[in-house]
Amino acid sequence: MEEVKLYLDEKKHGQFFITDDEAQIAEMEIGISENDLTVYHTEVLPKGKGKGLGKKLLSAMVDYARKNKLKVIALCPFVHSQFKRHPEEYADILKQ
Repeated sequence: MEEVKLYLDEKKHGQFFITDDEAQIAEMEIGISENDLTVYHTEVLPKGKGKGLGKKLLSAMVDYARKNKLKVIALCPFVHSQFKRHPEEYADILKQ
């Protein structure tokens, strides 16, 4: 099973990512400032498509936001659509 990992640089910019045989096959680009976590982009490479990797990244990001009491700014179309499709599930972390 693919494990979601998090990388953040000293400016708190980075990504949640998934690797397969040491190559990155999915990523969600983020930035953290004060009490906000901004999601910029989510991408799954063709070899990772159809495996639910986007949802795994989303779940890891949501868990991280909740644990760290962060509000999410969804600039990424994928995350924005998931938040809009399931508002009750993400209401506690969505920044209005």
